[in-house]
Amino acid sequence: MSMMVSVSLAWPSLKVGYYQSTCPSAETIVRNAVNKAVSMNPGIGAGLIRMHFHDCFVRGCDASVILDSTTGKQDAERDNLANNPSLRGFEVIYEAKVELEAQCPQTVSCADILAFAARDSVCKLGGISYKVPLGRRDGRVSLIEEANQNLPPPTLDAKQLEDNFARKGLSLDEMVTLSGAHSIGISDCTSFKDRLYNFSETQLQDPSMDPIFARDLKTKCPQTATRILNDPTVPLDVVTPNRLDINYYENLKKHHGLLTSDQTLLSSPSTAIIKFAAAMVKMGYIEVLTGSQGEIRKDCRVVN
Repeated sequence: MSMMVSVSLAWPSLKVGYYQSTCPSAETIVRNAVNKAVSMNPGIGAGLIRMHFHDCFVRGCDASVILDSTTGKQDAERDNLANNPSLRGFEVIYEAKVELEAQCPQTVSCADILAFAARDSVCKLGGISYKVPLGRRDGRVSLIEEANQNLPPPTLDAKQLEDNFARKGLSLDEMVTLSGAHSIGISDCTSFKDRLYNFSETQLQDPSMDPIFARDLKTKCPQTATRILNDPTVPLDVVTPNRLDINYYENLKKHHGLLTSDQTLLSSPSTAIIKFAAAMVKMGYIEVLTGSQGEIRKDCRVVN
């Protein structure tokens, strides 16, 4: 069972029902592709939500994160270490785009497909649905270095994280809410192993982490783990790893947060998972291209 959340925002650049006359089957096509993939592997849903976030924080929600690198010319966002190999779900976007191009050629943008896919993943994994304002256009530029300049690394503390989100027009409350997406998905050990083995000059282990929880993590994440060699993954939420729910916040209260950027949120106001829908909609407005800006890609991996 899913719950429909009504979200009202005043910005006029996007609108719900944008494809009602030009491609009425657009939502259904994307939803079917998402539901099929997430039913086989719930981690794909977490990947699609994360992909939308990583897209919107770099150059706005323009599907630049989906563009392939150009051999001998330009490396794209998706090949940055923040995205590769951890971003998942590209094949869902490709599958939906192929069917949409067959039914409604060069009508539905890859940016809107990704916004749909993130919403449908939230619905599939958390039972919360919301209407997606549409009309985004696809960007023509994707630069590998811009991921480092815009995406918050997992080592940020609460104040640094708040500043990062504020630069994108998102509030402290919205930051905490969107961080609740870490109720699903996985993390590489290298993203948090310093908290286990090399926290500071005076303390090897992060004192804010529950000692028993840390001991268990050490059995899964060796000190020798590197991004290139022997980098295991662990669930961000060990209790309900495939369900978008409030356990993320409960884990933080028990000092069971994997990432520094998660655990430091204990010093910020808690929020209910139902706010997630409104925060996702607002994030989907970050620096969007509309009207004659950008393009509608025929293939999400390459510019026209």
